[in-house]
Amino acid sequence: MKAKSLIVLPLLLAACGPSEAPVDQVDRIASEFLRGYFTQHPEQAYESAFPEAPPDRLGDYRKDRVAAWNRQVDDWLDKLNAIDPAAIAGTPAAVTYLFALDRLQAVAGMRVCRMELWNISPTWTGWQTTITSTLALQAVDTADARAAALRRAADIERYLDTEVENLKIGSAAGYLAPQTNVDAVIGQLSTLIDVDVDNSPFFDPARRSRDADFEQAYREVLEERVVPSLTRYRDFLADEYRGREAVGVASNPDGEECYNASVHYWSSLRMDPTDIHRAGLSNMSRIQAEMAAVASESFGTDDLRGLLEQLRSDPRYTFESEADMLAYVNAAVSRAEAAMPEWFAHVPASELSIVPAPAFEKDSGGGFYTSAAADGSRGIYKVGTYNPTGISKAGTESTAFHESWPGHHLDASLSLGNPSLHPILRYMWSSGTSEGWALYSERLADEIGLYSNELSRLGMLSNEAFRAARLVVDPGMHVLGWSRQDAIDYLLENTAEGYDSIAGEVDRYLAVPGQATAYLLGSLEIQRLRRLAETRLGERFDIRVFHNRILSNGSVTLPMLGMSIEAWINETIAK
Repeated sequence: MKAKSLIVLPLLLAACGPSEAPVDQVDRIASEFLRGYFTQHPEQAYESAFPEAPPDRLGDYRKDRVAAWNRQVDDWLDKLNAIDPAAIAGTPAAVTYLFALDRLQAVAGMRVCRMELWNISPTWTGWQTTITSTLALQAVDTADARAAALRRAADIERYLDTEVENLKIGSAAGYLAPQTNVDAVIGQLSTLIDVDVDNSPFFDPARRSRDADFEQAYREVLEERVVPSLTRYRDFLADEYRGREAVGVASNPDGEECYNASVHYWSSLRMDPTDIHRAGLSNMSRIQAEMAAVASESFGTDDLRGLLEQLRSDPRYTFESEADMLAYVNAAVSRAEAAMPEWFAHVPASELSIVPAPAFEKDSGGGFYTSAAADGSRGIYKVGTYNPTGISKAGTESTAFHESWPGHHLDASLSLGNPSLHPILRYMWSSGTSEGWALYSERLADEIGLYSNELSRLGMLSNEAFRAARLVVDPGMHVLGWSRQDAIDYLLENTAEGYDSIAGEVDRYLAVPGQATAYLLGSLEIQRLRRLAETRLGERFDIRVFHNRILSNGSVTLPMLGMSIEAWINETIAK
């Protein structure tokens, strides 16, 4: 996240000549923004495998660099706002324009949160995850690549020292992380510090290099610079930093404004927190009715809460070991991949690696997908296998379909593998559509017939209830005064997830305000668009074409997705 010395971003804003056509202006500005974003945040490139991010350093979040980045964002916004949308109507540039404009507005809107001053996160937004995930994909196949990897490893020290300075500034100004997340990160860092260097996730580039000299040099950097900086950061959290007891972001300066900006950033929608909360309660009632029907018909009980408790505690419904869980996940993913051609007009040839999450992420919850190749040819699904005897089988297949086929892996592979899209549509996304699609995929898997038994179908409903609960507890904690325990209790009462998983999920929501709302809000919109298309097209509705149309422009914003499907409907009717 930060670099070793003052990094001057490349001059991205070439002079716009008077003869430059509007479509070319859009293409240039969007390209500059994309490259600029991953120049400022190179450690975030691992999620999308963006190939042009600096390979030899991390991001720089010192005050002057953040200010310079903000000025660049404002300049791009001014330039896009100066373009007449009518001049690009009907061209591919119109899609690029709308998406780049929304993402720039979202990035600018998030400034109010001052996340760089309190980002103590036990989930994927924490530097301990972003850095190790970045290093897991770090190229080491050439001498130049290995030299870059060595410089990046050395830069971790500068990065962490800057993090400590930012946390001190944030603490003095009242921008604080919840103490519960501070405690969780202290535990994660202790695991990273205590492990032998050669077995550390930070050592991954050296492990893959097959170069003894590089391996030794890399080991020395970790031992002499990285581990001491990890220890300093951990000790600062333990001995000096004190997080807020009130868990919601509303306790920070401009906290409610931050929450509203975060909801737009993640979901692409602008919704009042109270409306989000009510939508969660309403959808929970709907899903609970479906769950009660399955409980009665397939499990012979009207006691849904009792059944949910049984599913997370009875050994008949939990895993015996990590190997048992991984085999279960692999079987589900294999079934899903085989079924894709019947439900999609185009299915990319893309490999998926299924691996257990590293030990230090044991409390981060759930599973996580990342693209492992810039062309979409490979992806990685990390499965949270910590304490498998406490993980219910009920929701495991549903999560697997969410992360793999037809969920994130299919979505990302189609976008990354489509050279006709502007790069910003391939390497950036809106979570409202990407996570909405992945949740829609869980229901689609039921329609396809992928669930192996009624236990897994109940797990699908439980997972959807989990997303409805997110709409309840996320604004509940951040704006409406709920405690962490209130959120945990609500999730335990309404889903089949185990306590450890739920606690990790709640800590994630506290670290990333608003992100949890994207899933169900996005899924509901995709379901609405499907019903609309089915009604208006009748016999001409083709589910395979509909699905590919949803994914055709990458994970655009939800309003853009609605425009795309309505245009497709009208085009189909006109034929």
